[in-house]
Amino acid sequence: MRIILSSLIAIYRKELQSYFASPFAYVIAGVFWLLSGVLFLMVLQDSIVQAASSDQFGFSSPIDVPYNVMLGFSGWVSIISFFLLPMLSMGLYAEERKRGTLELLATSPVTNWAVALGKLLGVLTFFITMLIPLIIYEAFALGTADPPIQPSVLVLGHVGLILMAGAILSIGMFISSLTDSSILAAILTFVVMTFLLIMDGISDAFGGPIGDALGHLSLLRHYGNLAQGVLDSSSIILFFSYMVLGLFLTAQAIEAFRFQRS
Repeated sequence: MRIILSSLIAIYRKELQSYFASPFAYVIAGVFWLLSGVLFLMVLQDSIVQAASSDQFGFSSPIDVPYNVMLGFSGWVSIISFFLLPMLSMGLYAEERKRGTLELLATSPVTNWAVALGKLLGVLTFFITMLIPLIIYEAFALGTADPPIQPSVLVLGHVGLILMAGAILSIGMFISSLTDSSILAAILTFVVMTFLLIMDGISDAFGGPIGDALGHLSLLRHYGNLAQGVLDSSSIILFFSYMVLGLFLTAQAIEAFRFQRS
């Protein structure tokens, strides 16, 4: 057990260091921060204008500006993440195949689960570091509002984004383990991710028990629950289920690769 844990930590550190040493990862982070900052200012300005218009025309129901900003900004950040996450996951195994180091991983005494989990934790940690500046200026801007936004809403929104990112990255890691082309892995991940996002709309077309089952698989529906500050255990379980499924499929893909090479 100690050997597996030390190997897991070593793979995690190696994967995390590879992201912080990659110029491409910094480009992704820079684009993410730039777009997020601009969109936050736009959402904040629009919400303030709406609140001012509501006061001017004497609407009876006040507008909760911090909550509206949080919801609007969460939606935009999730959209940006949908495009960037496949780029982060595309090289998790595809680059190993291209460099020929996947054989070393496949034949090493470390279990396939430990390798996959270490890689997933590494890329997910890098994504969390990308979120830190956003969390800081959101907390500063929305915490000084009157009334301030509830901390639980802010925390749940980002926890939901991290869990959804973990689900997408896990699926992307599995797809990356099937090919030596990073570009192809990113495209396929984006296609699968889009299908899981529009599952909510597909479920409406079916209706009935089948529609309910398909709707429960929607990433967008469950992320929306957490982004609104609703602590839904089913949403958390679903995201973890996607992560476990991605880890399982990745481990099986590497095991099949090991069998082919033996």
